[in-house]
Amino acid sequence: MLEVRDQGCGIPPENLDRIFDPFFTTKANWRGTGLGLSVCHTIVDNHDGEIVVTSEVGKGSTFTVRLPAAGQREDAVQASAPG
Repeated sequence: MLEVRDQGCGIPPENLDRIFDPFFTTKANWRGTGLGLSVCHTIVDNHDGEIVVTSEVGKGSTFTVRLPAAGQREDAVQASAPG
């Protein structure tokens, strides 16, 4: 598990459901592509993990990344493979 916290402006509730959508951004057109969190989410998901975000406007955000322990993913893949 890895947690990243900030004390920034936070994420408004109406944006929380969209932050991992490709190309979603609240920045001006020339300031970002909206791909950063989408790419992170895809990488973590492809490794059987999850990203959870909590945020409060005016207080900041916490991103929690959980990944399976080393070897757990391989065991799960082998167990589900047809024999």
